[in-house]
Amino acid sequence: MIVRPARAEDAAPLVALWNPWIRDTAITFTTDEKTEAGLAADIAARGPAFVVAEDGGALLGFATFFPFRAGPGYAWTKEHTVILAPEARGRGAGRALMAALEDEAQRQGVHALMAGISAENPAGVAFHAAIGFHEVARLPQVGRKFDRWMDLVLMQKFP
Repeated sequence: MIVRPARAEDAAPLVALWNPWIRDTAITFTTDEKTEAGLAADIAARGPAFVVAEDGGALLGFATFFPFRAGPGYAWTKEHTVILAPEARGRGAGRALMAALEDEAQRQGVHALMAGISAENPAGVAFHAAIGFHEVARLPQVGRKFDRWMDLVLMQKFP
C-alpha cells in the first residue's frame, strides 16, 4: 500500500467509493452525492492536502483537510474527512492516510485538526481516539438524515 497525493484521474473512483457512504449510511449528514468534476476541483484546490491510499492500482480511500470555518481567525484550524473502502478497514489505510495528512498539516503550519463525526459512527469515533484525537464536544440533534435527528461528535488534535 502506498499513500500519495490525489490526482484528477482519481476523481471517478473516489466518487464511486464515497457516494455509497453518502447515500446509504449516517456517517455523513450530507445527502448531496459527489460528482467527478466537483471532486477533481477539490483535488486541484487542496493539492498536497488531499491524499489517497492505493494498493495494486486500486484506491482504498482518501483523506483531505479544508477550512474549519470561514474568516481569518480560523485560518490555522482545519477540518478533515477520511473515507475508506469497506474492504480497506482494519488494514492500516486509515492510519497511513491520517499520518500523511498530519505531516502536511505540520508543513502548512496548521495548529489544530478537527473531526466532525456522526454519533451514529462509533467506529469513526474510536478510530480518531486511537490516533490521538480527543472529544471536545457533542452537539445534540444538529444533523438530519433519514428522517431523524442525529448528534455530531467534535474531536480535535494538535498535529
